[in-house]
Amino acid sequence: MAELYLDLEPGLTRHAAIERALRGAIRDGRLRPGDPLPSTRVLAAQLGVARGTVVEAYAQLTAEGWFRSRQGAPTVVAAAPALDQPSAHRPAEQGPRWDFRPGEPDASLFPGSSWLAALRTVLRSAPSSAFGYGDQRGRIELRTALSGYLARARKVRCPPERIVICSGFSPALRVLCETFQRLGITELHMEEPCLYRHRDVVTKAGLGIRPTPVDAEGLAVAELTGRAALVTPAHQYPLGYTLSPSRRKQIVDWARRVDGYVIEDDYDGEYRFDRQPVGALHELDPSRVIYGGTTSKLLAPGMRLGWLALPAQLVDPVVDVLTYQTAPALDQLGLAELITSGRFDAHIRRTRTAYRRRREHLVATLAELPVGAGLTGISAGLHAVLELPEGLALERELVQRGARRGIALEGLEPYWHGEPRRAGLVLAYSRVPAAQARRSVEALDALLREG
Repeated sequence: MAELYLDLEPGLTRHAAIERALRGAIRDGRLRPGDPLPSTRVLAAQLGVARGTVVEAYAQLTAEGWFRSRQGAPTVVAAAPALDQPSAHRPAEQGPRWDFRPGEPDASLFPGSSWLAALRTVLRSAPSSAFGYGDQRGRIELRTALSGYLARARKVRCPPERIVICSGFSPALRVLCETFQRLGITELHMEEPCLYRHRDVVTKAGLGIRPTPVDAEGLAVAELTGRAALVTPAHQYPLGYTLSPSRRKQIVDWARRVDGYVIEDDYDGEYRFDRQPVGALHELDPSRVIYGGTTSKLLAPGMRLGWLALPAQLVDPVVDVLTYQTAPALDQLGLAELITSGRFDAHIRRTRTAYRRRREHLVATLAELPVGAGLTGISAGLHAVLELPEGLALERELVQRGARRGIALEGLEPYWHGEPRRAGLVLAYSRVPAAQARRSVEALDALLREG
């Protein structure tokens, strides 16, 4: 397609006006599924805008499911996403209408075509031996791909032989807890507050928990007394603080001094918005920091793929705890192909742009609320915290009121080990499907402004 007439609505930014005009062209039938779009260069010249403006608009509409893009082929119109239209062929969905609970990315952004291409490549090229039991550490193809990816993207320098594949971070944490017990470590320092599911994992694995306070610089390292700690240094979960440079050095010094270990949960380190990316804590001392990563936020939690970059002296003890490799070989090989082909990086760039837009809309919409002290923890990740100085009673009230309105909310209360020290709402902007993201924030804003 060489020509496409678009009316750009005044009063909007250029990329927003282009997005709206393209959506309108699809809705009114001028653009139909399968129609090729003008190249970004051609459309930019026709509209008299910078090419980057059109590239941004195309990327957003691709992320929302309006366009379909393949490397080496023109961008084409996909089937228009259903907004809120019930289908006679699909049972009504259960659960809340708008879900702001943290923990999951937008499933509609999963790179299905790229994943399918990766699996096809693997099935064509992988030897039959690749689908055997293999190494308990996981497929060498994935461990090699991760070794390269983590070095360039997160500054984690770890050879493939020291990487272990697990079926997610929680199973990896349980393996580490069992390994620590065999090494004589009986307690684990955990951030206060922290993800409650991880507390359950640690307790069920038989370790004691030492809650350790968090402030604006991250974990209070001066209060560490044991030999092992679990931290979220890039984006503290859930408060969103970044472990300061001085404390990063202090916690590594502590681990060396006590012959201990730091478990680094880098659950969303690829998503930073306000600042330069923060490298992994692991780079300061790979002999004392255990790096943990997962596809849960980057692709989908249902993939059940995670990894540990281990100190050399822990590889054998960890492998001894593993009874067998639980991550399916085909998925491991598929992820390896996704990484080595460059599609993994491309997906992260697309989703980073999509989530940045949502974050900016959330911040702008909730800028002057009658309740709360503003949003914190918004420089990175896929959630923010709306602090509520009014206390726990308001937190509980808002969660309950939201449930009655079909808006799923989660307060800070369950994240505390003991008595809550602060109140607030943990607001994820990643979970609602892309086509409904803006409307969900408007519904949230209306709820929070109620008397």
